[in-house]
Amino acid sequence: MLDQINKINRLSYRIRKTILDASYNSGEPSHIGGALSIAEVLGVIYSNFNIKAFKHSDRFILSKGHGFLALLSVLYCKNFIKKKEVLQFQKNGSEFIAHPIMNKSIGIETSNGSLGQGLSFGVGLAISYKKKKNNNSIIVVVGDGECYEGSVWEAAITATENKLSNLFVVVDCNGHQNDGAINKMMNYEEMKKKWLGFGWNVNSCNGHNVSQLINAFKKKSKTKPTAIIAKTIKGKGVDFMENNNDWHHGRLTKNLYLEAIKSIKKNSL
Repeated sequence: MLDQINKINRLSYRIRKTILDASYNSGEPSHIGGALSIAEVLGVIYSNFNIKAFKHSDRFILSKGHGFLALLSVLYCKNFIKKKEVLQFQKNGSEFIAHPIMNKSIGIETSNGSLGQGLSFGVGLAISYKKKKNNNSIIVVVGDGECYEGSVWEAAITATENKLSNLFVVVDCNGHQNDGAINKMMNYEEMKKKWLGFGWNVNSCNGHNVSQLINAFKKKSKTKPTAIIAKTIKGKGVDFMENNNDWHHGRLTKNLYLEAIKSIKKNSL
């Protein structure tokens, strides 16, 4: 177990470094903070589920599209794409822009710009898998700010009514959205109550603690979908970005990039 945790922690560091590399190389502002907050979440998902492009395998959907740099980075770290492709992020002619564009050949399941759509897509896949007696899992990552969208809760009801025990949702509770802090009704403490109220099996954890994340996925239900309420830090790993919503969308200068790289090295020890 310790070897597995250490391996995922190393992967999470690589994800963060690649996020910074791609953002800096683009020369443009990009969504950094909300990508850094889900490095361990994606590290655990891509290490513990059998996710393959164009296969009837476990499927991952990034619903919080502003976290696309994290998805792009884990796809590189898991050999779905090459580093030179990552470094085309936000370049002229590249399909890698601020949000995901569906490309199943490299493991991007859905296009995503408007928030609140990914869970509905995941519910549809989970129903399909159930009907086909496919025992694989569907995993969706949503943001806490995204949970202001009514479509999230419509999908949540549908999931419980269909007893989608093959469906996981991870709520990235970093406490911020584009225009500021999450208010009391959608904060980490209240989020668990909401998903319980919609009939889900709910586990909460520190979203940067690999062991806790692994255990949260293991505590699934045989009859209910599972929501994992992950308490995270926006901008995690970069000292000047942590809990600083200015880095929801920002541009790295050379000096800031070098400082950020130094910071993630220090904080990964």
